[in-house]
Amino acid sequence: MKLTDRFYSNAFILPALIYLLVMVGYPMFENIRLSFYDVNVMNIASSPSFIGFANYKLIIKDPIFLKSTYNTLVYTVLCILFQFIIGFALALLFSQKFSMAERLRGLVMISWLMPITVTGLMFKFIFGLNGGILNEILLNMHVIKQPVEWLVNPSNSLWAVIIANTWIGVPFNMILITTGLTTIPKDIYESASIDGANAFNKFFKITLPLLKPAITSLLILGFIYTFKVFDLIVIMTNGGPINATEMLSTFSYKLSFVEYKFSQGATVANVLFVILFIVSLGYLRLVSKEEVM
Repeated sequence: MKLTDRFYSNAFILPALIYLLVMVGYPMFENIRLSFYDVNVMNIASSPSFIGFANYKLIIKDPIFLKSTYNTLVYTVLCILFQFIIGFALALLFSQKFSMAERLRGLVMISWLMPITVTGLMFKFIFGLNGGILNEILLNMHVIKQPVEWLVNPSNSLWAVIIANTWIGVPFNMILITTGLTTIPKDIYESASIDGANAFNKFFKITLPLLKPAITSLLILGFIYTFKVFDLIVIMTNGGPINATEMLSTFSYKLSFVEYKFSQGATVANVLFVILFIVSLGYLRLVSKEEVM
């Protein structure tokens, strides 16, 4: 590459690099620095004292932090599991040739295109205690005798937000898997049929192995997107009841902007960042291996 070509290439990259350093790099560095100081609403105007890893030791012993970490992991794993299973089933369904297939697939995409705030308010109304759509349907069908406390009962509230997020994420899974299915040559299935393979063998011997790169990317990206959930939880439950739906993101927000414990809020945010950073590194490693192969 000529020197002038390299100069122009770097010149085009420079604005994006400056943007990332200012809008992403500096806030991340400042957040990490903040976690090593004791900054709260009482001393933010003065010179905060350096306390090292004391915030991390304090957070690890906090039962709400442990509860929010557990909730985040359970929420993420179950959402990804349900989204993937339902999305895979819909992708297989709409990959078949029948009338209205494309229109129905477009209809399913509505849940992905809707703003999270609208979805959260909609499901908050669906799972409402008195007058909620779901309770009214179940009562009229005589499935239940009294309204279920979907959002105010600690044993039900986490399932309510999982159902809501599953509804949001199913189209994303369906579209990516559908795209992967279109890349599989039809000749392979025809050859398998000639050899006597049934639908079960075709699925596990052909479809799943050839979809492995798409499935891997889908699960990792889904983990990253789901693990950092914030707006849906705030709208539907705000982390309640009794921290039953408290997530790392909402806990960090409350520490910083409700209790004004800025350093502790930054510490929780850093824990969230480290987990996602490790997952992202794993994703990049898998992608690089696939490119080499």
